[in-house]
Amino acid sequence: MATMRANVFHGAGRFGIEEVQKPTPGAGEALLRVTLTTICGTDLHITSGEYAVRPGLVIGHEAVGSVEALGEGVRHVEIGQRVLVGAVTPCGQCRACLSGHPSQCGREAGYLALGGWRFGNTIDGAQAEYLLVPHAAANLAPIPDSVTDEQALMLADITSTGFSGAESANIRVGDAVVVFAQGPIGLCATAGARLRGAGLVIGVDPDPHRRAMAKRFGADVVLDPAVGDVAAEVRRLTDGGADVAIEALGTQRTFEGSLRSLRPAGTLSSLGVYSGKLDIPYDAFGAGVADYRLVTTLCPGGKERMRRLLEMVRNGHFDPAPLVTHRFRLDDIGAAYRLFGGRADGVMKVAITP
Repeated sequence: MATMRANVFHGAGRFGIEEVQKPTPGAGEALLRVTLTTICGTDLHITSGEYAVRPGLVIGHEAVGSVEALGEGVRHVEIGQRVLVGAVTPCGQCRACLSGHPSQCGREAGYLALGGWRFGNTIDGAQAEYLLVPHAAANLAPIPDSVTDEQALMLADITSTGFSGAESANIRVGDAVVVFAQGPIGLCATAGARLRGAGLVIGVDPDPHRRAMAKRFGADVVLDPAVGDVAAEVRRLTDGGADVAIEALGTQRTFEGSLRSLRPAGTLSSLGVYSGKLDIPYDAFGAGVADYRLVTTLCPGGKERMRRLLEMVRNGHFDPAPLVTHRFRLDDIGAAYRLFGGRADGVMKVAITP
């Protein structure tokens, strides 16, 4: 039996590198030799026990690799080709996919609520030497020679998610936009707002390093929520409130701050993953008659989404490389989790090489 090394989850606080069986692709599947992967905030929720997955699962959902083997019917890529696969892997054939909502892919029973997020959630994931990709014809995007592995890796989840926050909000040229939380996804939302033509972009975060990164990613103004009333300052800067507020963390405080920062008829674009109870104060909600628009978005995936993001990088419109601040080998993944989870040493994202 051929084996590979992988990061295997066994329960809250119990995970690490083990030898597991190397997958073999079936019809419609592809096997990637992973050349680079990373850790997401969602992985921290899994390893802490906050988000339940089955014991024995290989975790991780962001990967760049080369094609190792192809199952029957996969013809658009070749063995040895460098490819990017999104964190969300739609089938391309179900009702959600064919209706233009591939992130909500529900082809298999039970997937509808989870959307198309499978890697490290319902199937083995990317923190491993090899990754089995389902629905490969819908999900493998060739990487242009001029795009590095690290640049491509940042597109699989955080860039796609962050940009989608700006896209779902339908930001117009000249809009005032505030982005709450300047972690990796918030930074990409900030960059996405700038690319959509926002006239003013305000970044909010308590971490001075992340506020500095926000300026680098396109914020005109950065605010510290620990100093003063952020919503009041946003209303002052925008003469009445932001046209769009993007929430990129998933807490009561950032959600409510986003809502209170809006002008009447503004849009709250929510990217955060919430747990527990989320309250909407009636006064912040305009008692339900302020013409607010609330939209939520799950990371867009699939090969066409990845192709479009790769084109943005290839043509110099966006460079996600500064998000990679630390590098580890797969065997040192425990140290990578401690650094990333503790937000130590100015970490934004880690690159992990199998």
